[in-house]
Amino acid sequence: MSTQTTPTPSSANRTTPAQTPRASARGAWRLIAQREILVKLRDKSFIFSTFLTLAIIGASIGWQAWNADRHRDYTIVAVADDAAMADTIATAAEQSGDNVGITVTRVPDGGAAKAALADGSADGWLHEDGGTWTLTGQREVDDRLEGLTTETVGGVVRAQNAQRAGTDLAAIEKGTEVRTALVVGDQKEQLVAKVVGLAMTFLFSFAALLFGIALATSVVEEKQSRIVEIITASIPVRQLLLGKVVGNVLLAIGQLVLYTTVALVGVSFTPFASMIPAMSSGLLWFVLFFVVGFTVIATLYAVAGALASRTEDVQSTSVPVTMLVMLMFFGAMFLDGAPKTVASFVPPLSAVLMPMRIVEGTAQWWEPVLALALLLGAGLGVVLAAERIYRRALLQTGGKLTVRQAWTAET
Repeated sequence: MSTQTTPTPSSANRTTPAQTPRASARGAWRLIAQREILVKLRDKSFIFSTFLTLAIIGASIGWQAWNADRHRDYTIVAVADDAAMADTIATAAEQSGDNVGITVTRVPDGGAAKAALADGSADGWLHEDGGTWTLTGQREVDDRLEGLTTETVGGVVRAQNAQRAGTDLAAIEKGTEVRTALVVGDQKEQLVAKVVGLAMTFLFSFAALLFGIALATSVVEEKQSRIVEIITASIPVRQLLLGKVVGNVLLAIGQLVLYTTVALVGVSFTPFASMIPAMSSGLLWFVLFFVVGFTVIATLYAVAGALASRTEDVQSTSVPVTMLVMLMFFGAMFLDGAPKTVASFVPPLSAVLMPMRIVEGTAQWWEPVLALALLLGAGLGVVLAAERIYRRALLQTGGKLTVRQAWTAET
């Protein structure tokens, strides 16, 4: 008679009751991050703000492309004695290649010229008054028309004066021209690079404020409703913090990539399309600095939410973080020269200033590497300190806490 035995799992494959919860808790942040993302994607205000920003980006780029290529037509009225100068301006406009056309209409006198301005049939009235040429508009004079008129009239008058003096214009103006040159790139590229750098700064600040304040509000709402006590009974507090920060960072990166893609596609249809390859490396660096800098800011906003006990307290507890974001924004806006170079290595200012310098072409290859390393080191220290404050303040419901109170509170 044989005896059947039931196989016993080996000790290597045996799972004790205590092991499963611990393994599950280590990965709980993924569930928290997923919940943060799904809740945000269902938020109508978040969806609306995203599409509104995309519309603004698309509209601004579309306007720039249309404005750069469109042909502008102007009408100038002049009496018989002044018509020759007006005709010269029209010829200069035709030869400029700037998509500008000028039509000259002769009028019998100044009264007829003013009437043409009043009824909108003329954009300007060119006339000489006391030896000085004047371009008169009804309410304003278009900048492009004014610039072309000023340049043409100036050239004609200088040539006439030179002829009266028994010389020529070239001899008088010899050596007076001042040309501009740049060691790196040209003036047009520098201007576009500055605009791109400011746009990156705006995107960082916009994302930091939008997601940061929402994160702080979410933390205090869970704390005020006591839901957080149920959550932290199942998972460690640091897992909750990690999940919330990761979820918001992923959302912000997704939004950033979406905005950047739309902007690059739009720019490809403008005269600045040739500059996209030169900007690509700067944009990649911006993403790296964005991830690190935004993670630090998001963590600080989570701490601001933990320090509050009511949603009304978030405004005051988050003021230091908001001021930090504003410091980064205005630093990028107004710092220049040596102060900008030095500040581009100082965390967290480096999160926006160093990408700006990369796009502008003023940073050596090793500078963003060093700045990113410094930002990572400082960010790690801030996150570790913030995690301690968050963990000790989250379950305190006796009122709004200060950073010192939270740091010394019992867990």
